Amino acid sequence: MTTRRCVRIAVAGSGLIGQEHVRRIAENPETELSAIVDPAPAARDVADRHGVPLFGSVAELFAAQRPDGVILASPNRFHVPGGLECIAAGVPVLVEKPIAETADDGERLVAAAEAAGIPLLVGHHRRHSPLLAEARRIIGEGGLGAVVAVVGTALFRKPDDYFDAGPWRKQPGGGPILINLIHEADGLRALCGEIVRVQATASNTARGFEVEDTVAMTLTFANGALGTFMLSDAAAAVASWEQTSRENPAYSNADDQDCYLIAGTRGSLGIPTMRLRTYAGSASWWEPFESRVAAVARHDPLAAQLAHFAAVVRGEAEPLVTGRDGLQSLRVVQAVLEAARTGGVVDVAPSVQPVPPARTPAASTQN
Repeated sequence: MTTRRCVRIAVAGSGLIGQEHVRRIAENPETELSAIVDPAPAARDVADRHGVPLFGSVAELFAAQRPDGVILASPNRFHVPGGLECIAAGVPVLVEKPIAETADDGERLVAAAEAAGIPLLVGHHRRHSPLLAEARRIIGEGGLGAVVAVVGTALFRKPDDYFDAGPWRKQPGGGPILINLIHEADGLRALCGEIVRVQATASNTARGFEVEDTVAMTLTFANGALGTFMLSDAAAAVASWEQTSRENPAYSNADDQDCYLIAGTRGSLGIPTMRLRTYAGSASWWEPFESRVAAVARHDPLAAQLAHFAAVVRGEAEPLVTGRDGLQSLRVVQAVLEAARTGGVVDVAPSVQPVPPARTPAASTQN
């Protein structure tokens, strides 16, 4: 039996998500932590605890060693410069979401990676969720017919000390559109194909901050499907992926609730309960549905993402979430911001390599 090469990975950023990556590297027998990169004084404890060297910058890392891969879990503003340094060094890189602060900056990073032929992955870890994968399979195999409507929610209540600990979250750039919606945009694109047009209305009434706390959106998909989405970090509700999927035990959980409903011409699927309702015969509101819960073998999406990154580094797999994928999800979020600011309809700039719709039957756009 052939033993796989152990992949040495450096983690840039020793905050909450960085430490989650570090823990999973330690737990995976096919990966090894090579270094921590972080100028913050607290990073010393993380590096010492894992017995690896600490560097103050990515440049210092590459001056001292060449890891097989780098995970960039640093603050957003460092994603592009850190990613460019990895690409220049010829080292595959997994960049935490969002890929960049702006689409123009993200395009620079993606173009550099494509020109150099260096793997660039984006940390949209829900793509590695077995729930999302099974939902995508059901939709893609035509289990719902042609998708016509999408209803989504990300409604949760962030505590007051969340904003006290990071006052920047009360200011433009710190609202739930930029912090939270990127996950939803990427997940819905994976399920239903490209989002090509958005409308949005935002409010800051609940908290009174400079930045929004609640947003209502309408979405148009390239395949003709329409969607609505409600986002709020001030809503006392259990209607978000974090609180319904059971994939992060840190959150209070309600496993009988859905945050997405995907409806097609022959059936509908609630996610993440995976309650599937389809017509056995004629598709009519007079006919009863056949109902079942789609079985899902659960695993940790972050651990699966790490294993996938290691496989990409070894040349055994192609990136599941490419830099261009991450860039397109960022474009959707920026379109929502613009729509909320202007009150108008905003078209989403097309991706060079669009995500194919997760369905096979031909959709009709006729009424």
